Amino acid sequence: MRKLVVPAVFTLVVCAILVGLGVWQLQRLAWKENLIAEVTTRMGGAPVAAPGPIAWPGIDLGSVEYQPVIVSGHYLNDHEAHVIYSLTSPKGPIGGVGYMVMTPFATDSGWIVYVNRGFVPGEKADPATRAAGLIAGEATVAGVLRLPADRSWFMPGDNAAKNEWFSRDPALFAASAGLPAAAIAPYIIDARYDPNLPGGLPQGGETVVDFPNNHFGYALTWFGLAACAAGVFIAFAAGRLRQRPSA
Repeated sequence: MRKLVVPAVFTLVVCAILVGLGVWQLQRLAWKENLIAEVTTRMGGAPVAAPGPIAWPGIDLGSVEYQPVIVSGHYLNDHEAHVIYSLTSPKGPIGGVGYMVMTPFATDSGWIVYVNRGFVPGEKADPATRAAGLIAGEATVAGVLRLPADRSWFMPGDNAAKNEWFSRDPALFAASAGLPAAAIAPYIIDARYDPNLPGGLPQGGETVVDFPNNHFGYALTWFGLAACAAGVFIAFAAGRLRQRPSA
């Protein structure tokens, strides 16, 4: 029996850790389900005025992402940024490899917010090829507020000289375009689809809301490993107990 004490203690520690990880995943599952429900409710709400400079220092962007917002002003079409993007599941008629067009929008209050106007195929990166879709003069933008996003570590670097980006960072876009940093909103607005846009490009309304929710499967894995560890010890202990002392 003494020979089973150390393996038993080791097994208990391992099982406790594995069960703890399983419980943690169940807690993460509850958090993720609440987040999905909250975002779904938020996106279905009425648009509010896009937050201006007074709100920026204290705003928790994560708590307002996907909030429908609205703002009035005019586009600075000469300074649009092109984010390389593969639209594999388009909501509109056009998909494939191309760009998300990020255009600075000078608000009537004097600050600037980058608007993701939507997707264009690679051959339509030059604004001259889709001139009909450039909006001049006073306009109102309705869309959803989105957080900036850095490029993934495995992606190539941004190429400001060619206006080809993997990052979605208004601060980077503004610095490249020579726009005043203090006037740039710390978020992006994803514009809604505009069925009346001449030429149909950029194709708005392509916001992807994706919250991977595999926590239940992960919890089952941890609990299963704990059960396996317990089973291995039981089999080991049973074998030892069946052994007869040598004569």
